[in-house]
Amino acid sequence: MLSSKASCLCGAVKITANDINPNFSVCHCDSCRGWGGGPFFAVQCGTKVDIEGSEKVKMYNSSPWACRGFCIDCGTHLFFKLNKSGDYNMPVGIFENINGLEMDMQYFSDNKPGYYCFSNETKAMTRAEIMAYFAKSV
Repeated sequence: MLSSKASCLCGAVKITANDINPNFSVCHCDSCRGWGGGPFFAVQCGTKVDIEGSEKVKMYNSSPWACRGFCIDCGTHLFFKLNKSGDYNMPVGIFENINGLEMDMQYFSDNKPGYYCFSNETKAMTRAEIMAYFAKSV
């Protein structure tokens, strides 16, 4: 596991994640692509996450099993947080000096539009597989 610091663009929110899984995922669902304008590149950070400036974080319930958090001042996407476990998934790009990452999984692989692709081989889960998986945690 890795540890790293992150912040929003304006610096109002500072994050320390102490349990970053170096195998990151990419989500192709409509919500993630709509939220960020492309696939969501996320590292799993578990629950050992410290957020300074949490009063500047707005959370949006984006599904029955998770919410998304962003900075209310600059709009930086900060996390996708699972309701039941409290686990954070955070955008890879907000972390400082994080090395040793490898794309390991693609979610909603059957929702990926044809205008982009990745050359590396990864595990993949379809929309039906994701829905069945998360139906257990609601």
